[in-house]
Amino acid sequence: MKQLRIIPDKCTSCLQCELACSFVQTGTFQPSRSLIRVYVFDEQASYAPYTCFQCSEAWCMTACPVNAIAIDPATGAKVVMDNVCVGCAVCTIACPYGTVFYNPDTHKAVKCDLCGGDPACVKACPTDAIEYVEMEQPDWLASWAQRVDERFHTMQEGGHQ
Repeated sequence: MKQLRIIPDKCTSCLQCELACSFVQTGTFQPSRSLIRVYVFDEQASYAPYTCFQCSEAWCMTACPVNAIAIDPATGAKVVMDNVCVGCAVCTIACPYGTVFYNPDTHKAVKCDLCGGDPACVKACPTDAIEYVEMEQPDWLASWAQRVDERFHTMQEGGHQ
């Protein structure tokens, strides 16, 4: 299944990905409505785009009380079904990566849907810092994601972190 691969070392923080995403998702150029965000590490003068991992556990999907998040069979993306979402925002809380957002205009959850298999962020990135490639699971931030996952399972088993 194709996934987004982000290569932070190539990012120049031009924010073209945020602009493209917001335009495709909302029809306007509003980075605050983008579903991909560029994090700035001031101390290191470096940047890292981040967005939904489309993780296999899909805590957002599991937490949704009305089953408003489903897997798109064509892309494998976990997508919010607007006609089902009640805007409770439980999915935004459940996502350990902070990549599910709440749209105050529609009162619905929003998250990366991979633009139906043609991600605008990939096409807009002038440095190829974002790729849409075949891989089993996202490898960017993988070590951090693994630590979060391990903590979650430890807490589920009654342990403390």
